[in-house]
Amino acid sequence: MDRQIRIADLLKTDTIVLQLSATTKEEVLDELIDKLDEAGRLHSKEEMKQAILAREAQGSTGIGDGIAIPHAKTAAVKTPSIAFGISQAGIDYQSLDNQKAHLFFMIAATEDASEAHLETLAMLAQMLMDESFRRELMKAVTKEEVIAIIARKEKEVHGEQETVSQAQSKAGVKVVAVTACPTGIAHTYMAADALKKKAEEMGIAIKVETNGSGGVKNRLTAEEIAEAAAVIVAADKQVEMERFVGKVVIEVPVAEGIRHAEALLERAVKQDGPVFRGGAASYQEKIQAAKAESNRNRSAVYKHLMNGVSNMLPFVVGGGIIIAISFMFGIKAFDPKDPSFHPLAKALMDIGGGTAFGLMIPVLAGFIAKSIADRPAFAPGMVGGMLASSSGAGFLGGIIAGFLAGYIVAGLKKLFAGLPESLEGIKPMLLYPLFGMLLTGFIMVYVVSDPVAAANAALGGWLKNMNQGNAILLGLVLGAMMAFDMGGPVNKAAYTFGIAMIAAGNYAPHAAIMAAGMTPPLGLALATTLFKKKFTEDERQAGKTAYVLGASFITEGAIPFAAADPTRVIPSIMVGSAVAGGLSMFFGCTLPAPHGGLFVLPVVGHAGLYLLSILIGTVVTALMVNLLKKEVEA
Repeated sequence: MDRQIRIADLLKTDTIVLQLSATTKEEVLDELIDKLDEAGRLHSKEEMKQAILAREAQGSTGIGDGIAIPHAKTAAVKTPSIAFGISQAGIDYQSLDNQKAHLFFMIAATEDASEAHLETLAMLAQMLMDESFRRELMKAVTKEEVIAIIARKEKEVHGEQETVSQAQSKAGVKVVAVTACPTGIAHTYMAADALKKKAEEMGIAIKVETNGSGGVKNRLTAEEIAEAAAVIVAADKQVEMERFVGKVVIEVPVAEGIRHAEALLERAVKQDGPVFRGGAASYQEKIQAAKAESNRNRSAVYKHLMNGVSNMLPFVVGGGIIIAISFMFGIKAFDPKDPSFHPLAKALMDIGGGTAFGLMIPVLAGFIAKSIADRPAFAPGMVGGMLASSSGAGFLGGIIAGFLAGYIVAGLKKLFAGLPESLEGIKPMLLYPLFGMLLTGFIMVYVVSDPVAAANAALGGWLKNMNQGNAILLGLVLGAMMAFDMGGPVNKAAYTFGIAMIAAGNYAPHAAIMAAGMTPPLGLALATTLFKKKFTEDERQAGKTAYVLGASFITEGAIPFAAADPTRVIPSIMVGSAVAGGLSMFFGCTLPAPHGGLFVLPVVGHAGLYLLSILIGTVVTALMVNLLKKEVEA
């Protein structure tokens, strides 16, 4: 067993900077790394910086209350050490509470850091939760005084811990928690300490399991979990979740455990949280969480575009399926001049093609405009979209019309802001729609519509006349786009292109797109079945759900796998989807319905070959995953 290591063994006077010269986050990191290097604690300060920045990329180590604890566990460290610096003015460190940081502890752990070292570093994190301790450090005038203050506090904390532990063992466990951060050095133990201290103040018995670099400590037993009112999981990395099935589980980032321990404990006592179901339910939650996080990080332009697309989709899907049903009477059965004419086919085509599809582009443009400048922009956007539709400018023209109308109305709002208050009532009813429609309409008619219509016509002609080699290349590209971000902007761009081709009467590209969209979840599901050692138990269970999601054309079913291992999974699914898309184009498959999944098979041209394309793409994905992924450690 390792001997007890004191913080004073790691922090020496030659790694202390009483007055940091740095004024930015990068400068303070460089200054502390230089200090460690000058003291002979590093093999390579360049590698140390890379390791520190890699940890910062996972989330800022500025934990709030004026503290930052940049840290790394790396082969670049020669001797386990701590560098300490003070900035009286404070440095903007992107801290959790958006306040400047004043106290900086850089933890340098060797790649094979012992358990005793890690526990000592965790002790430092716990000590910093004490405000009076932080104040003392800020007032220190010599390096020796800094070490003395830390040594005194370390001795005090060692004495307190035993008392708290004894008190809690008598009270019995009522709330349990798990804390974990990517490196498992600082945040893991700070969150645990914050929860334990706040629980003691509130009279709540608690047991906290830590998932640190030294492994799982204080592991929760099945009995303790069963007795607990709720489970708090404050973690930024994967922890064992299946043991919590049937319990109220409150999942938050590890930083929440540090900053909002009281609120989390109150929620736990009230059982204010979802019941963890595990398996498929957990998998769906991961998909939604990944999509929500992705949406938070996307640009305003993308969000405006998706607002238009999401409101347009009911017209696309409903109208497209109605059109597909009309084709069951014959491809030309809606035409009174064709020998196969059928009145019901014409009625279906009038509803789906003449009306629903006729409204697609105006609705797309209207809701893009509304997203930008609210309700006053909706009418100008609809008018611009109608002009795009009637002129042949199509989807691209509709998108341009939506953004044009939105930003024109946003400009009008600023222009009319100085009008008398008595005219406020006529702005949304008269001024915005009148000038918005006029300006949008004139620009669409005289500037946008004709060039875009000509470009659409050229694209349509190229697609109709392309040779087989070009068709396969197009299928490969569209297929890879569908898998690249699984419901993101690239995926949606491919999907929107397919819809535009349906509107133009070319049904082959959309068949390739739909085949490619089904392949990622199906391929990953097959991989979890054939290559079990490459996946965790949770992922193998998720694979069962992915079969259903893939068959239903829910490409997002691949997101949890991609989020867990993006560098291996995303290339695998892109290759598989590209193969499926290319084969669909090679076989000449067509799909007039603007949706995928097995339920549209009755209207697919060359349905057998279409299924074969999906099957081959699925197998290729699974084989790629097996080739690239490593076996999961037992």
